[in-house]
Amino acid sequence: MPIDTPVTRLALTTKTLGHPARLRILAMLRHNRLSVCQIASVLNVAPSTASGYLTELRRADLVTEQREGKWVYYRLSDEDPGAALLRFVLVLVASDPQVGQDAEVARHLNGASPDIVCATAGVDVRAPGSTTPGA
Repeated sequence: MPIDTPVTRLALTTKTLGHPARLRILAMLRHNRLSVCQIASVLNVAPSTASGYLTELRRADLVTEQREGKWVYYRLSDEDPGAALLRFVLVLVASDPQVGQDAEVARHLNGASPDIVCATAGVDVRAPGSTTPGA
């Protein structure tokens, strides 16, 4: 296991930032806390794919999770020194048209029930982590 030093943390963080979908997720979370299903809906990917992106973002301490009942919500981390780098990155991607579209959809989904969003994504909300038959 690598030693946790400022250089290894920065390397992990910059590597994590090197994927367009993960950058889009970070931009979505700038103003909203969102569930995996909400993020998957915005990205138009399977919830398992969105979950994988979020795992990488958590490992780099760029997002944190908060459990509320059966739902887990993600938000941007405010831990330094990653928070300062994250603020800079978010300024850089703010003018991207896709990021703007994502933000609009995320704002809309943020007010929607996670049950409905997850059902639309094919996730059986009665059994977290399973998909509905034929989805």
